[in-house]
Formats: sequence, structure tokens, C-alpha cells
Amino acid sequence: MSDRRRPAGGRPDPAPGSPARRYPRPSKEQLAAAADRLLPDVIAPGLDVLFVGINPGLWSAATGWHFARPGNRFWPALHRGGFTPRQLHPSEQDELPGLGLGITNMVARASARADELTAEELVEGARELTAKVARYRPRWVAVVGVTAYRIGFARPKAGFGPQPEPLAAARLWVLPNPSGLNAHFTPETLGAAFGELRAAVTAGG
Repeated sequence: MSDRRRPAGGRPDPAPGSPARRYPRPSKEQLAAAADRLLPDVIAPGLDVLFVGINPGLWSAATGWHFARPGNRFWPALHRGGFTPRQLHPSEQDELPGLGLGITNMVARASARADELTAEELVEGARELTAKVARYRPRWVAVVGVTAYRIGFARPKAGFGPQPEPLAAARLWVLPNPSGLNAHFTPETLGAAFGELRAAVTAGG
């Protein structure tokens, strides 16, 4: 049995040498200062899949890492779905382009919650995303959050999975939001959803 100390929340402290141990949690002051901050994309031309978040949370803006908040299930789902050989820590995001993957957001500014965004911001973000995809030419674009996709692209009946219309020249897929606030999906079902996209990418569909 591990002898690592368990804090009040019940989770063991990070193992010595792990990325979570090397990078301390941002303070409340740092999180507050991160509001409206911009987070650079992890992107390169010709990727297999460009994942699109809704907008950066305060943890991501404070650390500089996408999907950085503890409890966000993007990185575990990416691994469960077969995109990465192991579960990456958010601080290892720059390894993604070497795997043919990238991350951007529909809306660039950070906020505490995605529901703080306006419909106008999502519509404008969809336009900017379309231009970005035309510039970088990924094979697939995967929007991580169906509600933001429906609003931004005026597709009120869109569901999960492959979409009938392309985005610029890329195939388009909608994935569930991996936020820990999304109780409709478990880590297992999120991983399965990512795995369906992985199978389509591998098949060249």
C-alpha cells in the first residue's frame, strides 16, 4: 500500500518527480488575475486532429496549459481514446504536435465558467476558428462541447460525432465537454467517445 499522505480531499499527494509535484497549484490571486487572459494555441500546419475547447478556464490561463484544471478529463480521455501512448500532464502539451494533435479554443479569453460567454462571442469565435482551420489545414477538427458548437455555428440540432458539413477543408467532429462539471459522461464513456474519433482518423475517413 502506498505510504503517500492523503490530504483532506482523499487523494494522495502527487508522486515525487511527477509533473503535478513540480508545478504548484496557482493561488487565488493568480487565478483572479487570469480572467480575460489569452492562452496561446498548441498548433502546427497539417495536424491529424485539432481539438477545439470552448474557452480557457482560469487554471489554464494562469498556468499556460490547456485543460489544466484538476478534475478536467480531457487528458485522460485523450489517452483512453488511443491518441497518446500515456496520459500526458497538461504541462506536456507541447508534445501533442509531434503526435499529429493540437489544441485551440473557440473563444480566446479566459473565464471562470464557459457559460459566462455570450452568444455573440461564440459566433465570432466560430468565424475565427474557420479562418484558422483554413490556414493550418488539419485533417480533422474536433469541437469539445456540443452546446458551444450549436450556438457558434448556428447548428441547433447538432449531436455528437461526425458532422455532415466540413469546416474549411477539414472533417468535423463534436465531442462531449470533458469538464468535471459534465455529469452526463463518465471517464469511461468520454474515453469511448474520443476512441470513436480516433478510429475514424486512423481509418482515414
